[in-house]
Amino acid sequence: MASKYNERDLVDLIRCPIVTEKATTLLEENKYVFDVETKATKPEIKAAIEILFSVKVTKVNTLVPPRKKKRVGKFLGFKPLYKRAIVTLSEGDSIALFPDA
Repeated sequence: MASKYNERDLVDLIRCPIVTEKATTLLEENKYVFDVETKATKPEIKAAIEILFSVKVTKVNTLVPPRKKKRVGKFLGFKPLYKRAIVTLSEGDSIALFPDA
């Protein structure tokens, strides 16, 4: 499968899967949540997930929440920015987030 993206660069776009209560309820709808680089685009995220896990991605939704203020003493700063991707897989595909050990 020839793609216009470099596989080595795509692997670095996906940071880690998110395992929260909301993310586990999305697993029932065959949707997986990942922390991704803030510069990653939807086509790059789709290509990275398909290469890493050998699945077929049908839809990618991304969200970048607004920055929150953080105060340390008299100094005011911001929490770091992050980007999340909700990836919908095609029927019959799945990703083993909890492999049997």
